[in-house]
Amino acid sequence: MKKSRRLGILNGLIFFLITSLFLSAAAQPGGQGQPLNRSRMLMLPETQLLLTDWFLQSSARLKTDGAALSRPGIMTDRWYPARVPSTVLGTLVENNIYGDVFFGKNLEKIKAEDFQTSWWYRTEFLLPAYPGRNRTFLELDGVNYRANIWLNGQKVAEAAEIYGPFRRFSLDITNLARAGERNVLAIEVIPPAKGDPTIGFVDWNPAPADNNLGLWRPVRIRQTGEVSLEIPFVQTSLNTTSLKEARLTISVEVKNHSEKPVSGILEVELENIRLSREVKLEPKELQKVVLNPETNKELIINNPRVWWTHDLGRPELYLLSMAFRLKGPGGKEKAAAQQAEPEKAQKQPTRDKEQAKDKEKEQERMRIPTPFRALAQVSDWRVLRFGIREIKDYLNEQGHRGYMLNGKKILIRGGGWTDDIFLNNRLKKLRAELMYARHLNLNALRLEGFWGTGEELYHLCDELGLLLMVGWSCHWEWENYLGKPADPRYGGILTPEDMSLVAASFRDQVRWLRNHPSIFVWALASDLVPKPELEREYHKILAEDDPTRPFLNSTGTKVSEVSGKSGVKMNGPYDWVPPNYWFVDKKNGGAFGFNTETGPGPQVPVLESLKKMLPEEALWPPNDYWDFHCSRGMFKSLDRYNEALRERLGWPGHVAEYCDKAQFMNYEAMRGMFEAFVARRPLATGIIQWMYNSAWPKLWWQLYDYYLMPTGAFYGARKANTPVHLIYDYETREIIASNLSSVKAEKLKALVRVFDLELKEKFRQEFPLELEAESKTVLTSLPDIPDLTAVYFLDLRILGPKQALEDQNFYVLSREPDVLDFEKTTWYVTPVKKYADLKALNNLPEIQVRYRWKVEGKDLIRHLTIELENPTRQLAFNLEIQVLKKLRQKSVLPIFLEDNYFSLLPGERRTIKGYFFGEDLEGDELEIKVRGWKVKALEVKKL
Repeated sequence: MKKSRRLGILNGLIFFLITSLFLSAAAQPGGQGQPLNRSRMLMLPETQLLLTDWFLQSSARLKTDGAALSRPGIMTDRWYPARVPSTVLGTLVENNIYGDVFFGKNLEKIKAEDFQTSWWYRTEFLLPAYPGRNRTFLELDGVNYRANIWLNGQKVAEAAEIYGPFRRFSLDITNLARAGERNVLAIEVIPPAKGDPTIGFVDWNPAPADNNLGLWRPVRIRQTGEVSLEIPFVQTSLNTTSLKEARLTISVEVKNHSEKPVSGILEVELENIRLSREVKLEPKELQKVVLNPETNKELIINNPRVWWTHDLGRPELYLLSMAFRLKGPGGKEKAAAQQAEPEKAQKQPTRDKEQAKDKEKEQERMRIPTPFRALAQVSDWRVLRFGIREIKDYLNEQGHRGYMLNGKKILIRGGGWTDDIFLNNRLKKLRAELMYARHLNLNALRLEGFWGTGEELYHLCDELGLLLMVGWSCHWEWENYLGKPADPRYGGILTPEDMSLVAASFRDQVRWLRNHPSIFVWALASDLVPKPELEREYHKILAEDDPTRPFLNSTGTKVSEVSGKSGVKMNGPYDWVPPNYWFVDKKNGGAFGFNTETGPGPQVPVLESLKKMLPEEALWPPNDYWDFHCSRGMFKSLDRYNEALRERLGWPGHVAEYCDKAQFMNYEAMRGMFEAFVARRPLATGIIQWMYNSAWPKLWWQLYDYYLMPTGAFYGARKANTPVHLIYDYETREIIASNLSSVKAEKLKALVRVFDLELKEKFRQEFPLELEAESKTVLTSLPDIPDLTAVYFLDLRILGPKQALEDQNFYVLSREPDVLDFEKTTWYVTPVKKYADLKALNNLPEIQVRYRWKVEGKDLIRHLTIELENPTRQLAFNLEIQVLKKLRQKSVLPIFLEDNYFSLLPGERRTIKGYFFGEDLEGDELEIKVRGWKVKALEVKKL
């Protein structure tokens, strides 16, 4: 075939894909206005995602078997409507069986015994009669924990072979599926037993009563010809010295499903690059085909578009398509004959004329338009997205592991991700949560567990320029979570059977996710290390399936007898510590090396969120309802956090005052942690805040709460990770100027001022400021200042041309700082021996500030501008901007403000900008309110 003919086929495939996507979207309920799903965009029209039209019921309520359930005629009016992905309990919650399970202690009222039996998922679907698509596969991306599968009255697979939540299955259902007709699929899901390596949340939140039983990842029907293309992969190698050349290696497994030899052409298209390779396959043969720069010079890319994290550049992505075209009788002629089969079937008489008419209507809907029949000679095709980038790890002089992106050493700054407690990850919320990470100036997230109920999480991180640390959770490493004995060195995966399952699961996950440039490291274990024979198997898998990334033998401070020291640390803390801890600690969680999970403990949300999760009578004082919404294990209460609040700020008289003081605590603690790691780089190589988000409404470990409401910790983290920023070192009293960006900062001025409690200026220094890209420097050290009040303020600013405010950082400090009791350090906290006394803040006078605002834009995004003024001679402390739906008096969420919980000096004016999504107003009017610590606000004329 001529080259032009080959190109026509690939262009036709792309046209077919785009057309089918639009047709498919139009056919979906509520298709208009729905957010794009990139996982579906990269799916082919011959792949049918079984998303909706499922029904769910407990086997305890059914008196029939899979054979009957997978035939037409089953009445599902007493079943629960469901969607996939989902869990059983999540589906029941969506059907309002239990009411608001997040309110009060309602969650504990759900009976676990209801989920100790199997449950059935059932759906009916039409299978299109595509020309040349004579092979049909049922693909299951995630089943928790076991499944029996039935189709059209016949058993497809047994629970003895379909098990393990991280296994991926492709089942050949060609002989059972009925093209052009309605098919019935019934899947019996069986819960995990104690000791099964299943999905878990460790001590982060309560375990759901069903242990996440269900079809928690997508289920698909895929149709191909006799030859299919499996697990395509693009390996990239970048010249990190010049960034002017990249070398690509493209591989794919080509599978002949027939009993006869087959030959054909593998065609690959990447922008203006078009390659082909003749492939001959024996009956049932699986052949790996590799195209590399040695055989195809076109795969040497000059001046490539390089993928960067959002803070260093653009996260550039490429789209690649590949197709397998059959030669000879297996091609056009065979496809034409197959196209004729459904047409012939339409003419066969049936006994029931009404059934015949219905069948004809269904077949007419499934018929392929004539212009696409020429595509039948393509047996299978794939579309994938990838990025060109180079990830390497290194050890610094102190032996701490760090990471390089495209030849640049980067400071990993991120948080620990979790999926929803019911694995109910909705695309709109998922997008908002990942946009928050970018807004926070973070560059990474850690997935302790192969999270994500689909591939969308990974696609979005690719697009947003966020790195991902992906790997196993510690849930299987501890006996109390796994449910069977565990080795203190290796955890609970010890038997040959368990190691075989987990190794196969790891391979499945790596093959599924390896094309995502956002993933920078595979974690083979969490708190411990794998058993040596299991770790060797992991190494073998990575050598074969993904040699492009580093791995970690553990995210803890461990040594493997196979691969040596992990080079990272997991030494706590996990409970509240003061902001100076991160600067002064030299042995555990402080700012040196890569701390893969740590943080200052609780982050209590704002009052609006507390009211959503706690009954009114339980709002004050803190009680067992509060404890129920804490974490678990050692983190089941707020005792240490509340002690610090009481000793440092004074115990509040009511819940509103408590929440105000909590936000100050949250901000100060989170800012201190991130700033310490930024200031101490390159000794510090990475920091993961434990945690980034929350699986349900809670009071611990979160930068924003379950409802997407940012806490003070959110804005403390954003402030600390500001690209060009001034930092106070709590240990040395140095003022450090930092530039995290890839651009030189110049023509700036740094201003350092100290005020006493009465706002008398006690110290002032100014510096011209220039910072090379990705650099830092010490500007000055605070001297001993005479006659300073016990509580005082440090104001750091970076000013640009015309005195424009580029960065502002405001600290409340005590002449008697917090003193840590390092001798009593445990794995989860270093206690405080003596607290800093900041209670003088309670004596700040009541004042009133003025503000005005405007909103611009009527499309998807609305832009906010809020101008604030402190006309008094006092401090306007800890101001909070609230963006509200006026009628409902509820916050507009998500919200992206450039600053919050900030202070205004006497006479100071400040402009804060931000944005939100118009649809989140829900048709209401917008209202802006401002409040603060003993501060009232008067809205004046709008801008």
